Amino acid sequence: MAKKIKFPKIYFGWWTVLASGLLALWGHGFNAYGISALFKPIASELGFSRTMTSVASSIGRLEGGLEAPLTGWITDRFGPKWIVFSGTFLVSLSLVLMYFIHSLWGFYVVWGLMLGTGVNTALSVPLDASISKWFIKKRGVALSIKWVFSGASGAVVLPLIAWMIATTGWRSACLIGGLVMGCIGLPLVLLCFKSHPPEYYGLLPDGATLTEKNTGGKDLPADKEMNGAQEEADMIRKGIAYAAEVSELEFTIWQALKTPAFWLLVCVQAVHGLVAPAINIHCISFLTDRGISPIVAAGMQAIMIGCSIPARMIGGFIADRIQKESFRFCVAGAYILQGVGIGIFLFHQTLFTIYLWFILYGIGMGAAITLNPSMRARYFGRKAFGTIQGTSMMLLTPIGIAAPIYAGWIYDTTGSYLTAFSLFTGLLGVASLILFFVRPPKTPETVRKTI
Repeated sequence: MAKKIKFPKIYFGWWTVLASGLLALWGHGFNAYGISALFKPIASELGFSRTMTSVASSIGRLEGGLEAPLTGWITDRFGPKWIVFSGTFLVSLSLVLMYFIHSLWGFYVVWGLMLGTGVNTALSVPLDASISKWFIKKRGVALSIKWVFSGASGAVVLPLIAWMIATTGWRSACLIGGLVMGCIGLPLVLLCFKSHPPEYYGLLPDGATLTEKNTGGKDLPADKEMNGAQEEADMIRKGIAYAAEVSELEFTIWQALKTPAFWLLVCVQAVHGLVAPAINIHCISFLTDRGISPIVAAGMQAIMIGCSIPARMIGGFIADRIQKESFRFCVAGAYILQGVGIGIFLFHQTLFTIYLWFILYGIGMGAAITLNPSMRARYFGRKAFGTIQGTSMMLLTPIGIAAPIYAGWIYDTTGSYLTAFSLFTGLLGVASLILFFVRPPKTPETVRKTI
């Protein structure tokens, strides 16, 4: 009789990572990157100025900032599963409804309010919080995998959207996007997300074995059913001890707000919140203004996003292997690289320097995207990660709202985006300097004494 082949059991957290990546791939493909290809066709058909068209994305960022603390708290309190499911359904419905849009107010309601709410509740804080709660020592890699999928949305889904617009029109492109999100995304959420951290299911973060040293207390068999309150409390204690091996401490939102690190990180990440959406939304319009065809322009932006993909993965490996004190220097380097890329183009404006800009900016952006949430999780821990992340996003909201509108207004008044790009370059330089002062916070006990 032939021996049965035993396959290794896959830690459930990796299924959450995979599902998060696929949701981000398609959802951000339309919301974050696809709008660049949809921008001109929508504005032309419906008779909107670029400033008016930019407002829809800013509406989504406004409500995202207002919703983020609540979304983060709900994720921390009740888990990510059902809030991600609700957001995914709303993303699907919004893209389908875009097929029927014929007015400015309808565009603002569907793309701004509905799609913005769906993206903010499905693809933002809950995904990062879920991954951060299931991983500690492998968190950087886990987050980077999700962000690699998200980056692939710009490299793969964006050109696909541009092709669909050219062959079937922007309305059909949105309709197809919504149907795919609903038919594939919703089942993924039901199958691959849990409502609690791994300790509630008798597991340790990262899929670590329960006999691993320094987890504190007695060993428990890996397949034991965790029904009693005592066993559950014991597993939670083991998880805290496991996190302490990499100097990760658990802060509440109120303790985090008392630390200089929290506020300096908000200032630094405000620059990313300014530069990234403005470039994503106006990139193809900027390129086509220079005589480049829409499909080629989409391919050029895809190069920028494509260059970020290996950087996202490398950023994750770095995050898992550096000390907490070294995060700030790595993130500063990523911001410098972005600024240098834009600056080279401003100094000598040719097609070659556009490619050079996109390559350098993409690498720096990719590394920063993975390192930023890893840095926040390592600084403040897992317990209130969703609430801390959500509160940070709320504080960053005014910047995210203003950026695309500002870039559109600069173009409408000067006929060029160069003034906006010059400001972005300067701000990236300032942010990289601030990062050198973002030291890890003191222990929660020390912070509590000051409250």
